[in-house]
Amino acid sequence: MAYEGYDCLRVRRARGVAFVTIDHPPINLFDLALIQEMDRLGHEVADDPAVRVVVFDSANPDFFIAHADVSLIRMLPRDVTARPTELGLFHAMVDRFRTMPKATIAKIEGRTRGGGSELVLSLDMRFAARGRAILAQPEVALGIIPGGSGTQRLPRLMGRGRALEAILGCEDFDADAAERYGWVNRALPPAELGPFVERLASRIASFPAEAIALAKAAVAAAEGPVRDGLLEEAHRFNQALATDAAERRMRWFLASGGQTPAVERDLTALIDGYREE
Repeated sequence: MAYEGYDCLRVRRARGVAFVTIDHPPINLFDLALIQEMDRLGHEVADDPAVRVVVFDSANPDFFIAHADVSLIRMLPRDVTARPTELGLFHAMVDRFRTMPKATIAKIEGRTRGGGSELVLSLDMRFAARGRAILAQPEVALGIIPGGSGTQRLPRLMGRGRALEAILGCEDFDADAAERYGWVNRALPPAELGPFVERLASRIASFPAEAIALAKAAVAAAEGPVRDGLLEEAHRFNQALATDAAERRMRWFLASGGQTPAVERDLTALIDGYREE
């Protein structure tokens, strides 16, 4: 496969590893364009017999993926009351990286919040640069909830109490705190992160594709019914989206400079400064 026609992603293959660089200035916002390309990539790489490992990184040292586009979220329907029976586009897209018969790895430098965090949580492994990587789930501060798998991934990784601290507290976690809580596998010095991830990816890619796929399938069996949890998360997200508070806070977020590089660098300060209209 040539992996051509991407505007937000750059893909190169080497020795069984697909290196995917997110390059969607100015903040790698998870907008419709990036969602669609990530969805397309998931299908293509899953079907590529030459790839055994997929590694994601970012061309922007400040942002891995800022978060999902709040303007896009505000366009979602508010009148969905029934619990869904099928996964939506975003859930299906991120879960494909969890279930595909390839090892999937995130090399995290910069801010990785909201939907960006949910993407890396859906990958098999996450490695973060000390002093540079930041992870957060800030959705509750905007009156909604993590709706792209965060309520399901975080408790499985770090336990209920720590997951609720992250989800309800809406604060940034640096690489070391994320490592302690289990959000990432390891926190490494920036100079060591790239070589470590490349060595691990190349090592895994040197093993039989069938064994990689079967090992992932066996580990997935220990996780419980993830799909049911994602459907419940989608239902609760739709309920939150329909509230007046969600509309007020998302409108305020965008009017206050949300989704601009300067404000996104210290999103906690913006959230802490919210006052009711």
